[in-house]
Amino acid sequence: MAVRQKAVSTLPTLMRAMRKELPKHNNTHQIQPLPSLRRAFSLYDQINLIDNVPEDQLRFQQFTDTGFKVNGVHYDGSLLCVGNLLMSWTPKKFSQVTPESLSIFQTVRPVPEILILGCGRHIQLVNPEVRRFIRSTGMKLETVDSRNAASTYNILNEEGRIVATALLPFGVES
Repeated sequence: MAVRQKAVSTLPTLMRAMRKELPKHNNTHQIQPLPSLRRAFSLYDQINLIDNVPEDQLRFQQFTDTGFKVNGVHYDGSLLCVGNLLMSWTPKKFSQVTPESLSIFQTVRPVPEILILGCGRHIQLVNPEVRRFIRSTGMKLETVDSRNAASTYNILNEEGRIVATALLPFGVES
């Protein structure tokens, strides 16, 4: 009961914080934190996956126009993550995302249930050839901006789901 009262009392503060927009930045390389994944209130108060994340589990913490901060380490350029495996990824812009750039998914086992494709700053339409390739591997494809792709990856990975993400830096616009 005390946990529920604490959650209810912090809810107005949380709602005000969620309504605030990110400030406009003059410096395009300024680090921007990802939105908080902490849950203030849940029907399952006794289960809080986010506070019990293993130390070796990948977790995106911040993004910049040129890269990402994962588990306290900053990485420049595009990244590909499968479960808790993190690797550099070749594409520098969205037009370079091809079946060849995603060919690792022909051999990865177990096959992730979903690939979250982070397109950079804005959502892009995926080439039908890429969409067919992803479908042929048995995965579903979700295409969002890179900030939301990193956040979604964190949530699904923390839930223990087999998930992959391919992220272009947030500064990529085409």
